[in-house]
Amino acid sequence: MELLLLSLGLGLVCAQDFNPRRVVQRDYDISKVSGTWYSVSMAADNRKRIEEDGDLRIFIEGIQVTEDGGLKLSFHFMLQAECTDVAVVCGKTGKSGEYTIDYLGENSLRILEADYQRHIILHMRNFRNGTATQVMALYGRFPELKSSFLDRFDRACKSHGLGPEKIIAFSNQGRRHCLPCQQFGPARHSRGWGRGDGSPGSGMGRGPQAVPV
Repeated sequence: MELLLLSLGLGLVCAQDFNPRRVVQRDYDISKVSGTWYSVSMAADNRKRIEEDGDLRIFIEGIQVTEDGGLKLSFHFMLQAECTDVAVVCGKTGKSGEYTIDYLGENSLRILEADYQRHIILHMRNFRNGTATQVMALYGRFPELKSSFLDRFDRACKSHGLGPEKIIAFSNQGRRHCLPCQQFGPARHSRGWGRGDGSPGSGMGRGPQAVPV
């Protein structure tokens, strides 16, 4: 029994090893992106927006592919000390791995690379009130990723002009924000944003609409 547990433990550790041969950087199989993800690190040229109480400080929970080939991102963030669930639908653009989002302004979202079973790196440009903010995120299939993944994210950030001082590694901080919302207690809310078509929950113009997620 002990040998079996040891083998399972070693298998889990090996499953988290970085393997460049598994990394995809174009022609994505989006169906393999679906599932549970965890926020590991974020970076932004305006770092305040991803710091504590920042409006872009979000914690991913899962990604789903919509019927029309878009993406539905489910995540949570802290709003006035309460955990709030959000679901955002990303519209496809016709280019593999590139999407548009109406969330806190207009956004372009691009998958930079993915190892479908281990990590994914996203790049987003947010345009709000005449100001552009560049944001990058590292998500993992595991709550923690090895340093090899973090180093790769650091290099990706550097290639986009974001130095180490712009990066926040959530996995190196307290676990409070990284836990599912159910573990924060009874205070939680659900919100949803669509693609800005004027329907309820479709944008930020009239404020967020509470919808089930």
